[in-house]
Amino acid sequence: MTDKLILVSHPLCPYVQRAAISLTEKGVPFERVDIELANKPGWFKAISPLGKVPLLRVRQSGEETTIFESAVILEFLEETQANPLHPADPYARARHRAWIEFGSATLNAIGRFYSAPTEAGFLAESRGLVGMFDRLEAELADGTGRIGPWFAGNRFSLVDAVYGPVFRYLDAFDRIGDFGTLDGKPLVQAWRKALRDRPSIRDAVAPDYPQRLHAFLQAKGSFLSKLIHRNDPAIALPSILPA
Repeated sequence: MTDKLILVSHPLCPYVQRAAISLTEKGVPFERVDIELANKPGWFKAISPLGKVPLLRVRQSGEETTIFESAVILEFLEETQANPLHPADPYARARHRAWIEFGSATLNAIGRFYSAPTEAGFLAESRGLVGMFDRLEAELADGTGRIGPWFAGNRFSLVDAVYGPVFRYLDAFDRIGDFGTLDGKPLVQAWRKALRDRPSIRDAVAPDYPQRLHAFLQAKGSFLSKLIHRNDPAIALPSILPA
């Protein structure tokens, strides 16, 4: 397939990262164009029905098709490009799609965690996030004979592409304090490390991503923002977070 692919992006969007990781893993050349969502250009408003990124602009034979929503973009790439990231077996593929949805729910939980305005809300969201990673740990340990560093063992899949950006948020949170989110979850911790070292995941963001995300979190006006403003790198928060 010789289409020209343009990924319309925002530097912090985890859903854009999914598409970039998939394209890279498939070895598909693409152009990436960043926009500011706070000041959306007119051409973007004209082609984005929901006003969100990512968009994939596909140019072929002088015509252009715009695909929106990250899940749809991932499936489109699976259907049109070589090097599939989904398993061939329909049952395994359904399981993977379900855990991709769980990854999206985890991103929503992370958003609630860093946006909680009060300590009580922050604690509640922290417990909810811990519970989601408990479920993920149980899934990785479900006795299906998983051998290898990835979700499905030794084969990198779209589930891995989805969770790479999830764990990138935890990297940012670790710079603020010890929230214990992955305590007692050795399989999730090992998976996180393997994903962090994967070139497609590492290169899905710009080098200044950590600084950009830190500034974003600092400006949220949330309880987490207050912890950042304390500017204490030794924060362990034993009196704030539950055991």
